[in-house]
Amino acid sequence: MTSAHEVDPVARLRIMAAGVPGARVVEATLPAPLEAVWAVMSDLEGEFGRFQPDMRTVRVLRVTGDRVEALARSKYGLRAHFRGVLRPGWCWLQSRFLIIGMAAAPTPGGGTRVALTGGVRVPGRAAIVPLGAERELRVAMARLAGRVSA
Repeated sequence: MTSAHEVDPVARLRIMAAGVPGARVVEATLPAPLEAVWAVMSDLEGEFGRFQPDMRTVRVLRVTGDRVEALARSKYGLRAHFRGVLRPGWCWLQSRFLIIGMAAAPTPGGGTRVALTGGVRVPGRAAIVPLGAERELRVAMARLAGRVSA
């Protein structure tokens, strides 16, 4: 049962990002069904590292319900220990140094609205260093679109 006041995952991501100083959100509509898009986005150990520009590998350590814990390594060799939530259409992961948010929702025409946010955290704060964040998110979105259509 859904409520008239319920927000979809993309709107929820915009709300979450609004609470993180420096966060940018990149949104697009991909011409593929939600199931196909989310299969790529939620594959943390596989596809995720192929469309996120700075990620080289992700290894999921533990999944308990919709809670996930993972280790990631960047293409520069930096490591991040993420904890967060992964459920259909929604992913929010945080480490000491990074925040990653992804959301997807179906459109009436059969496509999928996708939103991405995240970046390098300001040390000790729930804030993102905004320099280059939007460019990285746009690269990730373009790569995601390519992975979904592949």
